Order: sequence, then C-alpha cells, then structure tokens
Amino acid sequence: MYAAGAILQESQKIKFPKFNRFALNDRDLIQTYIDTFKPFSCEYNFSNLYAWQDAYRLSWTLYQERLLIYDGISQCAFMPLGEDFSPEELVILSLNLKNAGLTSEFSLLTSDYLKKFPEIGNYYTVKEERDHSEYIYDVDSLCELTGTKLHKKRNLISQFKRDNPDFEVHLLNGEYRQKALGLAQDQLNRRKKRSNTLDRESRALEASFDHFEELRLEGLVITVRNKMVAFSVFSELNHSTYDIQFEKSDMNFKGAAQVINHETAKHLKHKCQYLNREQDLGIKGLRQAKMSYDPVELITPYSLVFTPMN
Repeated sequence: MYAAGAILQESQKIKFPKFNRFALNDRDLIQTYIDTFKPFSCEYNFSNLYAWQDAYRLSWTLYQERLLIYDGISQCAFMPLGEDFSPEELVILSLNLKNAGLTSEFSLLTSDYLKKFPEIGNYYTVKEERDHSEYIYDVDSLCELTGTKLHKKRNLISQFKRDNPDFEVHLLNGEYRQKALGLAQDQLNRRKKRSNTLDRESRALEASFDHFEELRLEGLVITVRNKMVAFSVFSELNHSTYDIQFEKSDMNFKGAAQVINHETAKHLKHKCQYLNREQDLGIKGLRQAKMSYDPVELITPYSLVFTPMN
C-alpha cells in the first residue's frame, strides 16, 4: 500500500495525455479494448459513445495502456477499460485528472472490482447507482412471453394484430430512417414539458442515423398502411448480448410498443442470448415498464468519490 506522500510523488511523474473527440476511424482501436476486456455496460458501446458524445461532452484517451473516457456533463471518468488498476493506482489517476482541471470521480465501477479490492473504501466513498442499473433480458423469454408476468404483453400484442391485421415489419434501412426521426420528434413535441434527457436523446438519434452503417447499427420498423408506428435501433454489445439503444412507438396505436419489443427479440433470437435494454435513469414510468418485462438481471454500477488525502 502506497503512503500518501508516495502517491503524490507518483502522480507528479506522469504526463497526462490529451483527451479526444470520438471519430469514426477510432472505432477499431476502441473496439479492440471492448472485445478484449468485455465491459458489462452499454456505456462502453462505441456507437453509443459516438452518438452521445456531444450530448454528454464525452471524450477519450489512452492512459497507461487503458482506455479512459470522460463525461463532461456528469463530470466523472468511466472506470478505465483494461487491466484493473489497484486502488492506489486509481488514486494516482484521480490526482492526474484533478491536475488536468477535471474532476477526480469515477463511474461504472463493478461489484467484481469491489470484491477484488475491498480496500477501495480507504480512498473513495463508494455509492450504488440504482438509477443507472442496466436491464438484462433473456431473448427467448421475450420471444415466447410465457408466464403470468408477461400475460398482459401477449394480450396487447394480440390486440394490436387484431386492430391492424395489415401491419408489416421491415428492416430500418435508408428509406425508413427519416420517418423514424419524424416519429421520434413527434413523440417529443407531444410532451407537455421538455427535458434535457429527451433533448439529448434526440440529438444522439440523429447522430446515429447520420452514420448508421459506419456505427454498425441495425434496426426494425413496424408500419401500418405505410405509416410508421414503431421502430427500434440496436447493435451487438458482446458475443452474447445485443444493446437496444433506441425504441419508439406511436401512442395512438395500442400495443405498438409491445409489438416492436417482441419483433426485435424474434429478429435477434439467433444472434444472441441476452438483450440489454439499458437504464431507466430513475424515471418512474420507465422503471415500471422495464421491470414489467421480468429481467433476468439488473447490473448495478457504483460510483467513486475521491476522499482527499491528508
């Protein structure tokens, strides 16, 4: 264990690298870190990082052979992606972040790290971040919708199909993307009160569609008599899991939300075992909706607040 003075001395030896915007040609390098170290969180998904970088002022650098990402809105760094830093090494990074004019806090700490390094509490206040838990679902369960918990979903899907027997499912290719943006904007305009979260999502969706193929995104749409009533956007997170990044439906078509969820699961059934439907951000209605689909796991991250050394 480092003494406080030794930690300070070590931090002063390190020249801190410059942070960069995410560019499309960064993908291969960053994906190498993702493929090698297999982060649990959708926050490390390159397409998410690229699309949300303006909304959250995200930037990245390489620090001692680890991928380091900084969130300028939340003012914290993601836990570095690479071989685990010891708590003392993480403190040195905190001091370097502070010296660079940034905050010394971290997000996306895993429970595995806490088990491996319980002494982290000597240097940081550890906080569970329930609002940022990610919802993991078994894709077969979402396809079959068996059991009493999912009975209402089956009924809503059946009602939608009875009311709209001519509905169609299409891939979210070029001709449908502008319609999808229109549907998302219409849903945004219908809200009585705008929120920063939804405005940021709108910008991220536009950025995703601007570079859909380069970001290796996929998607589905539901149409009724050529009218788009729902769409989903997704990409591979790791070998077993797809990340559902955007999903919208027309509230005038009852059951459309359940149908796009169901059709997306069926489309991905032979590509993955799990679906990550991301966080609820503490939004009550969204939490209820995500819980109602009976997730197999909630992956809850932790944050670290640096405790200054004496």
